[in-house]
Amino acid sequence: MTTNTGQEGGDLAAGWAIMDTDGLKIQGERDGGALTANVAGRVDGSNARDFQDALESAIDESVEAFTLDLGQLSYISSAGLRVILLVAKTLQRQGGSFSVRSLQDSIREVFEISGFDKIITVEGS
Repeated sequence: MTTNTGQEGGDLAAGWAIMDTDGLKIQGERDGGALTANVAGRVDGSNARDFQDALESAIDESVEAFTLDLGQLSYISSAGLRVILLVAKTLQRQGGSFSVRSLQDSIREVFEISGFDKIITVEGS
């Protein structure tokens, strides 16, 4: 079950949060055309669709940059990686940029093994 305490799409509030009962928490901020989302918990097959819906609901044509802060993410499955790739491609088609930052060692290892660090911009913190 997902609860959205922000507004969606072009009317997205400056701060937004989505809670998922499957162990996923997303909190974000919008500053003009830049979005930042802090992701905490786990992204796996049980909540990947909610993860995708949450991220896509924040993207509209005015978004120029989207950064996911994964510093509090403890696990990501291939389903979660797929969502990240889809969101990155959406931003690319719009002419925007997408990046991830603050990866824990285990998450960084998944990005490196899968080759995602070669196709997604990975920032330090």
